Amino acid sequence: MEKKMVINGMKCMHCKATVEKALKEVPGVSDAEVDLDEKTATITLEKNISDDVLLEKVREKGFEPVRIV
Repeated sequence: MEKKMVINGMKCMHCKATVEKALKEVPGVSDAEVDLDEKTATITLEKNISDDVLLEKVREKGFEPVRIV
């Protein structure tokens, strides 16, 4: 199962790494890949995880998650 999150505020490779690491820390997330050009993160899930949990994890790192599409 995959979810795609739109995120504002990511500008560099450090931002990319920070968001990917944060999302991978969520139990049930098997992978996360950020695309800086599209300002999105593709999140691969092992189980269903609430969108709110994923959005809050990114928010905690100082970025602005817009929505999950």
